[in-house]
Amino acid sequence: MSVKRGERRLFEGLDLLVQAGEAVALTGANGSGKTSLLRAIAGLLRPESGAVAFHGPDGAPLDPDEARAAATHLVGHQDGLKSSRTAGEELQFQAAWTGAGPDGVAAAIAALALKPLLELEVRRLSSGQRRRLAFGRLIASPRPLWLLDEPMAPLDAQRRTQMSELMQAHLKGGGLIVAAVHDPLPFKARSLEIGA
Repeated sequence: MSVKRGERRLFEGLDLLVQAGEAVALTGANGSGKTSLLRAIAGLLRPESGAVAFHGPDGAPLDPDEARAAATHLVGHQDGLKSSRTAGEELQFQAAWTGAGPDGVAAAIAALALKPLLELEVRRLSSGQRRRLAFGRLIASPRPLWLLDEPMAPLDAQRRTQMSELMQAHLKGGGLIVAAVHDPLPFKARSLEIGA
């Protein structure tokens, strides 16, 4: 696969296979194409050449649009949260948008220790708190493929440990993670340098 942004080719000849239970850490310099690769997998950016294919547990090919809609979560570098809502309202919106019910919302609140934040406006949250709120959709409506852009960047040490545990549990359950990172993930992950 190759990906261009504007007139600039970010990378070419990329061949990546990610299997259930595996994490891939995308590394490389700023501007090398890590985020663009996540966006291409999510269907938000069309590769210049090549394609992104999805397969079910039995190895059968899946329709890419259906697979993206039902089986992927993207948490980008920008959290995509509406600042005028309370954290509780935003979590409810995100959960409903991704098909979660009240049980999923409750699971996200418990897993990410969000209860003290729920009455606060999103604009009043720190960057680490915003990141935890954005991660809520990962827990509220479980999907196999997590596409994460700098997932640990704004988190303090305690929350990095917490998120690491959640990510490892996701992998143990057969999930997949592709994460753009500058710092290594705090658990075993295959590293792929983009733009090398």
